[in-house]
Amino acid sequence: MNALQRIEDTRQALNEALQARDWAAIGELDLACRVQMDELLQGAVEDEAAVRVNLEALMDVYRQLIDVASDERQSLVQQMSNINQAKQATKVYHLFS
Repeated sequence: MNALQRIEDTRQALNEALQARDWAAIGELDLACRVQMDELLQGAVEDEAAVRVNLEALMDVYRQLIDVASDERQSLVQQMSNINQAKQATKVYHLFS
């Protein structure tokens, strides 16, 4: 299997992990993708058009990943804010009870 095919396989796995919100798998696949990109860039490129198409598809997955991660982060921030508000309300309740 050549480097381009490994990147394609990793991109598909990354996309599946993203759909499942499997952050541990995403981290591992990201590292694997970085290694594979280094291998691709160090080797001779046989089909530049195929490389371009494959890398554009990979960039799309990373854009989606950034969007989803940002949304997840914002959701966690909101949840933490709600927890802190509930804690404060509990403290006030206990002061007056």
